[in-house]
Formats: sequence, structure tokens, C-alpha cells
Amino acid sequence: MQLKEKYLKISTCSLMSNTQANDGIPPDVLSKVKKYLQPFQLSTEMLQEVSARLRKDLIRGLGKHSHHKAPVKMLPTFVRATPDGTEKGDFLALDLGGTNFRVLHVRLEEAQKVLKMGSQICTIPQAMMVGKGEQLFNYIATCLRHFLKSQKLKGQTLPLGFTFSFPCEQLEIDKSILIHWTKGFKCSEVEGKDVVQLLKEAIHRKRDCHIGSVAMVNDTVGTMMSCGYIDQSCEIGMIIGTGTNACYMEEMKNVKRIEGEDGRMCINTEWGGFGDDRSLADILTEFDVEVDKTSISPGVHIFEKMISGMYLGEIVRLVLVKMTKDKLLFKGQISKALGTPGQFETKFISEIEEPDSGLENAMKILTELGLVWDPVDASVVHLVCDTISSRSAHLCAAALATLVNRIRNNRKLDHLETTVGVDGTVYRKHPTFSSKLQKAMRLLAPQCNITFFVSEDSSGKGAAITAAVAQRLAP
Repeated sequence: MQLKEKYLKISTCSLMSNTQANDGIPPDVLSKVKKYLQPFQLSTEMLQEVSARLRKDLIRGLGKHSHHKAPVKMLPTFVRATPDGTEKGDFLALDLGGTNFRVLHVRLEEAQKVLKMGSQICTIPQAMMVGKGEQLFNYIATCLRHFLKSQKLKGQTLPLGFTFSFPCEQLEIDKSILIHWTKGFKCSEVEGKDVVQLLKEAIHRKRDCHIGSVAMVNDTVGTMMSCGYIDQSCEIGMIIGTGTNACYMEEMKNVKRIEGEDGRMCINTEWGGFGDDRSLADILTEFDVEVDKTSISPGVHIFEKMISGMYLGEIVRLVLVKMTKDKLLFKGQISKALGTPGQFETKFISEIEEPDSGLENAMKILTELGLVWDPVDASVVHLVCDTISSRSAHLCAAALATLVNRIRNNRKLDHLETTVGVDGTVYRKHPTFSSKLQKAMRLLAPQCNITFFVSEDSSGKGAAITAAVAQRLAP
């Protein structure tokens, strides 16, 4: 508890000031509101401490004997290089990460042009998500077969990038063992097996459908590779959306669980698990504890629950409920909607923080939630949203600073110039998230000049580009 008090009492950090968010709140009300919000306001010193803790966890995750118990898994991806811009040709991509499955044909041309020639979305029926694994992969192969026919590609044997966004232990770029299903999937006879082999077997059963080499990636790697094809200095991929994760290029000599000392390999950090060993307990608020306790996976992915889109709206709702119970908001009256978990959506935060229409949006949302409000209530809700989204951006910056500082130190550079490929609805849709994150990065990684590249359609293009890089590097 001493750490928490030490760092939260620092109130001079430039990251904390937002006078605009305080507008419209009388001083006596503001002083009471700030008591609820103070635990979310992390000083630069505390963010540096968070970064230092993550740095230790990265090393544990990379270790030959320590990675099994590391909360930050640091999974090798067997992607050994980023694009150099010379990749060319036709590639297929499969993207399975939810109820919609996509097939794409991607053409790479000179001057780093990516032409997505065609795509098809196949909806996976609920029964198939919990049925036999063979049935699921047969369905994927059938969709691929129909797509090849519709694109007049039948008869060609093209390399394939496979985005499979479920927890896997990757053994080679074309060999990946499913650890466990998530996102509502529970297909039998797949966990513990090589999903690339299951895909190949299903395609082979079609007899008239053929693919070339396969490169398997997750969405963070896809983001890095998609952006890296256009900007060759991109060596980090980051997702800040429903969930959060990042990958980066690590020196092979530091990846102790894989043989080899030369070159680099992309590491999928799985940083959402940061804090699962209680290393962030001193900065968790009572609202974070409640969100974790009532989630479907208590004690798991603590960092993700503090910063990602799946949880931010619920954190705001819990703060508003407590303020209302203490008669600071809405005349002490909690509506049915406000009292129901999940009813304050994360997209409301983005709408409420719109620079020109935020307060107007807040009033509309509060009305839709069945609340009796006044202008002061709307201003307080705006401040709550700003505080919680700011913490998200600042914690994200602390984690990202860990990666860029590590790359700089690995290469013994006084100054690092690098690009971060970014995707995810929180980064894309929130009006000030990116600026908050970048401002914090300037404080936490002052020796790094970072360009942020927002990815377009990274899951599909990135998988295809990964297959192209693997083909370029093949002996």
C-alpha cells in the first residue's frame, strides 16, 4: 500500500491536467468528485514504475526455464523478418477470430502497393462453433474452395497466410498448437493439436483445392507486417480494441527458449496478462477489482481489464453508480439501465469526449439510460470518462515504452527511430486516445522518436504479407 500512496499523492504530473474536463462543475462538487477519481490518476513516476515491472516480466517470459510461470507469455512467432518492400505476387489469406471467417486474395506489387483483389465473409453457425473440429475445418476448406472458384484462381497453388486469433503455442511458422478455445468456440478434438495440419488435411479432402506454404500469425503480427510493408521501420504491432496485445522484433540471442543466436524474431508478448501475478495490485482501484471479480475469467488478463474496450465502459458505470449512491449524481437515483452491468458501453466514452459535441452527447446518453440529470451531472460524467480513458492511454504508453526502450537498449542506440503499427477500435474511434498516448510516450521514452501507423485491414493483408516474407526468406 505504501507504493500506491507514494505515487498517487504526486499531483503535479503534466499528464493529469485537463481543465476543459472540469468546466461546468462547481468547486465544491469538483473537490468531492476528485476523491473518487484520484486512484485513476497515475503520475509519470508511477507509469515509469509500471514500465519497469513489465520489463522484468518480458525477461521472465523470454527465459528458457522461467517462461512457464511468466504472466506475460512472450510467445515466439517464428516470423524472423519484417517486410523489405520487395515482396511481390499473389497470396491467399484466411482470418478466423470470431463468428465471421474471411477468405482473401491479396496481390503485392512494386512500390509497396497492396491490392486486395477480393474477399468473402462466411458466417460460422453457432452449432459449428461447439461441434466437431473436423466439421469446422471442413467448412473453412469449403469456403476457400468456393472463393477460389469465384476468383478464377482454381488450379493455382498460392502461399497462404492464416490468422488464427486463439491462444496457441507456435512451434514453427507453419506449426501451431491450440492451447484452448476462447470467444465462444469449443470444437472437440482441436485443443492440443496443430491447427495448420488440421487445415491442410481438410483442404486435402477437397481433392480439387490446393494451397502452397502456410504462415500462421495472430492479429498483432498481422498489424506489424501490414504496416511494415509500407514503412520498413515498423517493428512493433499493437492492438488497442476490445482486447489489447502487442508484438515486437526481439534479438534471437535473448529468446532463450529457441535455439539460435543470429538475427531477430517477432515475439507476441500477450501483455494483456501483465498483472496476473498481482504485480499491479497496488494500482488497482476498487472498480477494477469488481470488474475482474464479475468477469468470466477472474484473475486473468488484469492489464487488459484496466485498459481495453471490453471493460472501460463497465469501469465508468461502476464509478457512476457509486457516485450516485453517495448522492453526488442524478439526485441519488440509479436507473435500471445504469444499475445493469454492460449497459454503459465503451463507445459512450468516445461520444462523450468528442471535443465539439461531447456534453450534448452526454446528455442524450444519460437520457437514454433513463437518468434524471442536470448540466452539472453531464459535466461530471464527462470528467469521469476523460479520467478513465486517460488512464487507459497512459498505461498503454507505459507498456509500449517498455518495448521501444528495450529495442533501443538491445541495439545499444543513443536514439531510436521506429514505427508502431496500430489497430483496434479504442485507438481508432476515441477522439483523444492517440494524442494522450503519444504525449505520455514523449515522457516515458524520451530517447525514442515514434511514428504511429494506423493499420488498414491488418488481419487479412498482414497474414498474406507474412506468407510473402516467409517465401522470400525460404532457402
